[in-house]
This record gives sequence, C-alpha cells and structure tokens, in this order.
Amino acid sequence: MHIASITLHHIRMPLKSPFAASYGVYHDRETILIEVQDESGCIGWGECVAFAEPWYTEETIGTAWHIVESFLIPQLLGKRLEHPREVSRLFAGIKRNPMAKAGLETAVWDLYAKLQDKPLAEVLGGVRKEIETGIAIGLQPTTEKLYEAIERSIEAGYRRVKVKIKPGMDIDLIRSIRAAYPGLALMADANSAYTPADAPHLMRLDEYNLMMIEQPLDAEDIIDHAALQKQLATPICLDESLVSLDHVRHALTLGSCRVVNIKIGRVGGLTSALQIHDLCASHGVPVWCGGMLETGIGRAHNIALATLPGFTLPGDISASDRYWERDVISPPVAVSAGKIAVPEGPGIGVEVDREYLGHVTLRTQHYNMQHYNMQHYNIGKHL
Repeated sequence: MHIASITLHHIRMPLKSPFAASYGVYHDRETILIEVQDESGCIGWGECVAFAEPWYTEETIGTAWHIVESFLIPQLLGKRLEHPREVSRLFAGIKRNPMAKAGLETAVWDLYAKLQDKPLAEVLGGVRKEIETGIAIGLQPTTEKLYEAIERSIEAGYRRVKVKIKPGMDIDLIRSIRAAYPGLALMADANSAYTPADAPHLMRLDEYNLMMIEQPLDAEDIIDHAALQKQLATPICLDESLVSLDHVRHALTLGSCRVVNIKIGRVGGLTSALQIHDLCASHGVPVWCGGMLETGIGRAHNIALATLPGFTLPGDISASDRYWERDVISPPVAVSAGKIAVPEGPGIGVEVDREYLGHVTLRTQHYNMQHYNMQHYNIGKHL
C-alpha cells in the first residue's frame, strides 16, 4: 500500500431518539469519517468515534481532528506499507489519543483487505459468518418508557439487553426489570458513576442475576475495581479503564474484572484490539464488542472484529435503524433473530452513501503529497 491521499469528513447525524447515560444526553452524533486512498485509487474507510464533549474520555471531535491533521497524517501520508500493523508503530511516538489513531488505522485495515480482495473479518482471523448481538438502552424518563424499549428489543430478537444505571436509578430499577423479565439476559452499565464507598450498595445487585456490571468506578480506579470485584458475586466488566494492552494486562493480573469490553476506538485500533482479544483468550476471560453510537462505517468494523473466536458474549452492535433514520452506508446493518450477517464483500463489505454523506457533512479536508505541507507539520517541530 502506498498511501496517496487522506480525507477527513466531520459529520453530524440526528439520532432517532435521545440517548442518555450517566455522563450526559445525546440528541445527535458528531463523528469523523476518514478515507485513505492508495496510489491505485482503492479507498479504505475508518471512523474516529470521539464525542463532541469530553464525557466518555478526554478526546473530543476537536482534539481528534487536530491530532489527526497535525501529527498522524504526516506520519502516514506517502508511506509504503506491507501490513496495517505498521500503522500503530508509525504512531507510537504520539502519546495516547487512541480514538484519533484508530480512525486512521481502521481505514488502512479496510484498504488492505480490499486490496487483498477479502472480507475484513477473514483478514482479522474471524471464524463466524454471523454474530449474536445485544442492545444498549439509555436512561429513560420513566419506567414505562424503559419497559417499552426493552419490549421492542426483545421483539427485534436482541440476545442481551444493557441498561444504564446511576445513583438514584439503580437497585429499584434493576429489581423491577428482573421482576418483569425473569429470564432476560441483562447487564447494567454505570459509566463510572460510583465510588468505592458505594460497594455495600452495589452488592445488592447480586440478587438479580446480572450477566455483569460494566465500569462501576472511575476509569483510573483499576485497583479499586479489584477490591470491589472481591466483594461482588456479579462479574465486573471494564470499559473506560482499558485503553491499551497494558491496561488490560494490569486489570487481569489484579483481578479487577471478569469480563472485558473491547472498543476499537478506545484501545487505539484493530491491531491493539486483536492483541487484547488474544490476551484475554489466554486467561480464559470472555470479551465482547462495545459500541460508541457509530455510523455504519464504525459498525462494520465492529462486526468484523466480533467474528473472532474469543467474542463469546453478544456485543453492542445493533441495527442501523436502531439509531438512524438513514445511515451513511449501503446496505445498512440489519438484525434478524438477534444476529447480524457478516458482510462477504471485500474490506468492511459495505458502500458509503456519498449523497447522504454530503448532506450530513459539516466540513471536509483533503490531504495529498502535492498540496499538504509536510514540513510545516513535521512532528519534530512540536517536541
């Protein structure tokens, strides 16, 4: 692969309904779509899944755009690559910013698979032709609205339901759901809403046969999560705490969790995600693929990743029409009987809807060797 040009698209897509978590409410989704083109004209697509505000992690659309434009593109543009794994090595000198890195790195993986004329899932080592999927339901204004959302999810065939919890909306909420749906595969996501002092309160969740409780404590509290897991019968799943292979290794060594959520953007790309998958498999720790309100581009990458053998739990990879009236891909992601068929075409196996992409785009910037002043953005000038 000879990386000839890179194009960034900052887009905003309206959500069909607001999505609420302990850290905020989203009415629309801003994201950055990235296309990487090689000298043959073949294009790979990736998505930087940072949010507009620093609620989930410190990265935002604004910071990610800056990092991609000023530091990452200069490391990638014009390079000849034998394999996408080389991208993470090119970016190694730039600290953190995993979502910015993943947006470019996943585009290169898609490009590579297309040049191989193989589905991305096959290139990654996937073993499934379809994946089981779950759904994440945001905080609802009333219990009745929550039940309606759960009923729609069950009718759509989703294999697992995740609900958001926070102090004041937790024990009674879970109790009522379990009473109404005693056989439901149910998990709770706290998005770091609790502290170690809440351990006795969280222990009450053990009564309700949850699959797991996701990220109860602060992202920095890997040690406190280890102490909490010793007190809980319910498995802890870590999300925001795990931003690299080393973070996962530390968490498994300490016993901070019994389940791992892998999000491509959070861990810096598919190369890191594959390493984390292999590490967890070697420890007998189940993994599942988390979601970040992605467009169909990020969702297609998630589908490919979730075909790996260690992904034994349904992930948050719902249908396109769960969030969007219209997605930026064709065909849209569809769920049938709780499963998603893995695309069989080259790369991520879907086409980008250029017409709709133009409709939702806020700004676009194109970079190539002829017009991009590499010297101005020389990373050495910033160190």
